[in-house]
Amino acid sequence: MAEPFKPGVSLAGAVDLESLKHQVKSEPGQAGGAPAAGGYVIDTTEASFQSMVATSATFPILLMLWIPTDDRLFDMARKLGEAVNKLNGQIQLSRIDISANPSIAQALRVQGAPALFALINGRPMPILQGLPSDEEMAQITDTLIPQVIQMAQQSGVTGTAPRQDGPSDGSDADGSGAAGASGADQVPPEHQQAHALAMQGDYAGAAAAYAQVLESDPNDKIAARERSKALLLARSGSANVREVRAAAAAHPDDVEAQLAVADVDMIGGQIQDAFDRLLDFLASGHKADLDQVRQRLLEYFAIPEPADPRLQRARRRLATLMY
Repeated sequence: MAEPFKPGVSLAGAVDLESLKHQVKSEPGQAGGAPAAGGYVIDTTEASFQSMVATSATFPILLMLWIPTDDRLFDMARKLGEAVNKLNGQIQLSRIDISANPSIAQALRVQGAPALFALINGRPMPILQGLPSDEEMAQITDTLIPQVIQMAQQSGVTGTAPRQDGPSDGSDADGSGAAGASGADQVPPEHQQAHALAMQGDYAGAAAAYAQVLESDPNDKIAARERSKALLLARSGSANVREVRAAAAAHPDDVEAQLAVADVDMIGGQIQDAFDRLLDFLASGHKADLDQVRQRLLEYFAIPEPADPRLQRARRRLATLMY
């Protein structure tokens, strides 16, 4: 059994004057150049960064900060792309050119390229800075990436990343011919409008579009889950967490304050805390707020996997408190 991955902070290989010797002029995808995006590998810029971060509430993302003209980074980019593409949308690789998008590197406090982060529910988790050794690269692809997916699932982030049209590094490495698949193959046709709105960051619009899908098919569990996530992000995706928590502490009998902090918990992946907060609120004598709290909990209940024991316990407790 592989040992748990231990993130390194080695600065070996960070961008410096030495990198000037390794610059290549070809565009990504050209012979001798960097591997192109495609499949479940995307290139993110400052203009699309916030939208990409928002989608990490739906599926986990691996962030690679790099310079696509530095040939020392090509092998790392290729191996990450191959590993991610083989997982068929369980995780997405987002590559960021820090030479063209320096503000992202500054926001993540990155000193140079390459750097690697996991992104779940908008929270970046540093993995490595500097060129990985062969052993570290194997740990990342074989151990770390599956661990990130598992962490995301435990946080209720269980969606599938859309597949991008076009070539991708390693997209047909196994000879399966999967490179011809498109994003449309991963998103049901009836979900495409809602999915596109969510990808654009229009969560209120996405929630309304998923509601229309549910009118046609009330048993569409994927639409129900994605609608709940969209409603959650539309309400509280940009909330000031510190202010929300302070308001909830100052007003323990205010249902709106408790709902707001439960939203913050859900977005942060603290599902048990969100469930317990609202159920404890009802149990402490706030039965007049039962309908409002119940509706919010039903939204939350659509997000985790149906077999999640936290969900089963919360459902039983809510049923008890209703009578």
